[in-house]
Amino acid sequence: MWQILFMMKKSFLILLFFASSLIAKSSATFQSFDYVLPTDTVPYVFDEDEMTDYNDSLVSFPAYDLYCGWDTVNTHSAKFDISTLSDSTREIALYDKNSCGYVHPFSGKVTSQFGPRKKRYHYGVDIDLETGDAVGSAFDGKVRIAKKSKSYGNVIVVRHSNGLETYYAHLSKINVEIGQEIYAGEIIGLGGNTGHSHGSHLHFEIRYLGQPINPVDIISFTDHKLICDTLSLSKKTFDYVSEAKKAAAKNYASSKGNKGAKVHIVKKGDTLSAIARRYGTTTKLLCQKNKIKTTSTLRLGQKLKL
Repeated sequence: MWQILFMMKKSFLILLFFASSLIAKSSATFQSFDYVLPTDTVPYVFDEDEMTDYNDSLVSFPAYDLYCGWDTVNTHSAKFDISTLSDSTREIALYDKNSCGYVHPFSGKVTSQFGPRKKRYHYGVDIDLETGDAVGSAFDGKVRIAKKSKSYGNVIVVRHSNGLETYYAHLSKINVEIGQEIYAGEIIGLGGNTGHSHGSHLHFEIRYLGQPINPVDIISFTDHKLICDTLSLSKKTFDYVSEAKKAAAKNYASSKGNKGAKVHIVKKGDTLSAIARRYGTTTKLLCQKNKIKTTSTLRLGQKLKL
């Protein structure tokens, strides 16, 4: 009998030991969880080494000191004020001894020059090619834009260390990515007929701080090489701007003058007031021009002078 009582006492003591261990463990777990502090609210601060690395990465962009930025969204960089140029000439080296020099983007015939063209100014030269022909970068540089736009179609913009940017538009294919470093002559895309284009060709532009420069001031498109090693930049380089503004004003005046000759063909759901609002006029003037009353019923297909 005493042996049975001894075994029961021993079992009770063992159970009591395990129970106390579990309680202690649970208590310790709870305490450690309750002690966790929210560290994600502490603001991150650059140390000096990290800030130096950040600034160095900005300097790695070509001509960053001139543009003070690297815009990969807008095709055109902000234009600098030409009136700030002094009468003296600024000499810009087109390449240096450590670069690959100049390579003609495509050796085709120029079909359209820089200058006024119909209703708008043409800010580059068009080079004839076939869709699929390889197009190369003119100079060493870094890709700033590589995308599709409404007017340029597939377009690539390469910025160069001297501050110039070259544009390659209407491509059928883009072979480079934004931020990619490229060398003169490297194939960046294939010629095409995308965007506002009539027939396959390469639209080639050169800009400095957003302002277009006539490519023939730099390049011989018959010999496919540079005219000289430097670009002499002065106010005279941008004499065409006043001509472009006059052409734009003339086209605007012409379009305003033609508005009176327009007509609106009445469609289902049209009302006189809605038509007047659409064309920026009044119901009264609309009725006077068309010799009708404000209470007149419009007919489908009826032509109204605007």
